[in-house]
Amino acid sequence: MPLSRSLSMTSLNGLPQWEDEDLPVEDLLLFEVSWEVTNKVGGIYTVIQTKAKITVDEWGENFFMVGPYYDHNVKTQVELCEPPNPAIKKAMDALRSNGCQVYFGRWLIEGSPYVVLFDIGAAAWNLDRWKGEFWDAAGIGLPFHDREANDSLLFGSLTAWFFKELTDQFQGTPSIIAHFHEWQAGAGLILCRSRKLPLATIFTTHATLLGRYLCAGNADFYNNLDKFNVDKEAGERQIYHRYCMERAAVHCAHVFTTVSQITAIEADHMLKRKPDVVTPNGLNVKKFSAMHEFQNLHSTNKVRLQEFVRGHFYGHLDFNLEKTLFFFIAGRYEFMNKGADIFLESLSRLNFLLRVHKRDVTVVVFFIMPAKTNNFNVETLKGQAIRKQLWDTAHSVKEKFGKKLYDALLKGEIPDMNKILDRDDFTIMKRAIYGTQRQSLPPVTTHNMLDDSTDPILSNIRRIGLFNSRTDRVKVIFHPEFLSSTSPLLPMDYEEFVRGCHLGVFPSYYEPWGYTPGECTVMGIPSVTTNLSGFGCFMQEHVADPAAYGIYILDRRFRSADESCNQLTQFMFGFCQQSRRQRVIQRNRTERLSDLLDWRYLGRYYMHARHLTLSRAFPDKFKMDPTAPPQTEGFRFPRPSSVPPSPSASVHSTPHHSDEERYDEEEEAKKDRQNIKGPFTGGEVPHGEYGSGELQH
Repeated sequence: MPLSRSLSMTSLNGLPQWEDEDLPVEDLLLFEVSWEVTNKVGGIYTVIQTKAKITVDEWGENFFMVGPYYDHNVKTQVELCEPPNPAIKKAMDALRSNGCQVYFGRWLIEGSPYVVLFDIGAAAWNLDRWKGEFWDAAGIGLPFHDREANDSLLFGSLTAWFFKELTDQFQGTPSIIAHFHEWQAGAGLILCRSRKLPLATIFTTHATLLGRYLCAGNADFYNNLDKFNVDKEAGERQIYHRYCMERAAVHCAHVFTTVSQITAIEADHMLKRKPDVVTPNGLNVKKFSAMHEFQNLHSTNKVRLQEFVRGHFYGHLDFNLEKTLFFFIAGRYEFMNKGADIFLESLSRLNFLLRVHKRDVTVVVFFIMPAKTNNFNVETLKGQAIRKQLWDTAHSVKEKFGKKLYDALLKGEIPDMNKILDRDDFTIMKRAIYGTQRQSLPPVTTHNMLDDSTDPILSNIRRIGLFNSRTDRVKVIFHPEFLSSTSPLLPMDYEEFVRGCHLGVFPSYYEPWGYTPGECTVMGIPSVTTNLSGFGCFMQEHVADPAAYGIYILDRRFRSADESCNQLTQFMFGFCQQSRRQRVIQRNRTERLSDLLDWRYLGRYYMHARHLTLSRAFPDKFKMDPTAPPQTEGFRFPRPSSVPPSPSASVHSTPHHSDEERYDEEEEAKKDRQNIKGPFTGGEVPHGEYGSGELQH
């Protein structure tokens, strides 16, 4: 079959090629099975969508994705076509002849992978029979009222049936790899293994099912990992059947993977199997041809945010917008899991520090978390209308002023400034100023909340007293909807908004990976993450001094909540003390870390998992050195050669040269590229002017 071979691992600056032999993909078929293929539910959709391009580049037309058919998704995301592989067409026809509906096409995303989609509803008449078969195969019974579990069984049964029809035709050649994501696809893996189909299987958990439920219930999760009675906890939450499906899939798979080291520890305790490979989540990183183009985008989008703030705080705009920093937190509205609780407490302490130290910096903090609302807040919409009216008034006066000035200069006269504006102009301006007066404080939320009195964010804002008063140096804006460029209030999409901010704050307690700080990094925006998030653990492992690169890692694993609040407060206060030049330097460093998060680099972990599963499923055909797991230790971004952009601890009484004058962007970027070592080469960071002490774990 034709293969697209455009992938080049060496195209990444400084990242060495993985020294493992290539798989003979011409003699293999790769299927990736997930409930979120063409069907966005959560973060797994982002993983499989962004990874598709590098997988297609490697596997060409031998790569297929398997998911559920939903008419509204297929109409907008899939171009239906006939399968080019006759064996797949025959397998699909076999299912169709037995009353099932199967669709084939190209998913209209980057890479345009082939997709096989099963209509779950059309096969529902088989549910009782398939429940019986699943009980016979795995001893797991599903209650009739759990629709999600029943749908996942229908999906899994159709997947296993499809693979049975396919493998019966091949008789061992080509070999098939089936990669299943999350418990919703787990039933298919269990059935394939119980029927002894000749498949090499991989199962990836992006977060354990029980872990999610325990953390949602505010359990002291990480301190009690080894103490939980997992069967009892799953039973009490009425998810024991789901938990059994996930655990059975984990133990049936030839290779078990998860997305981060912290989730690997969780999976070992919750699912009783250590992952064979950790497969971190990546992004498709698009580099600008001009090095500082992302800095220009920051400036452009920051101006748009400043315009919104001018309208929101009309009548109370007594702070300097040029000395105003924009912080934000975004994601699902999980108040404790996403760390919004300690973020709010830290903001209260930051507000106190900025007032006590009489800093002229103001911090505007955005909470972008969707909650139940019934409409925009009238006061917020009024603020934007008043801002626009003021802008129009200023422009009309400016045009009259300009015309009179132009006429006077043509006559060779210097105009009389007392006469250039007439009484009407002053009246218009006085009306505009009068229109900006307000008796109330600027609103904390941009929408009318349905559960205003019990909403956790608003309740905590009332507790700490951050009401956007004139004396507050920290202002809060809660935007309980995802951002959209078509919004009449804040017409920016998420990427534009992030680029306009100065710092993303994500102090999560439960975050198996964490795409939000990763997206910040790729856009060159510094962020706060934690050592309980997969992203934070990954950066601690790969970067010698994360804070110097704009990745502040909060310790939530070995510190109390109060100590974590103090640490977060110090991170934010230190950031507020930076000069504009120091922030520019830090953004340059942050953006350079984006190579580490590129799928062209992180896709190697998936390659390794596929090689490993083939060697276990077909040991006679595929060999692999069992002593050569991917090494993730031994390579790190070094500490920057210039001093990290943190403010001086004391004020110098004599003129001195600032440390930041030593900074050379080109030179530092070159050194960083030289000092990255690939995870599969196990190389050490070369000792040079950085010194061995700075590179210790």
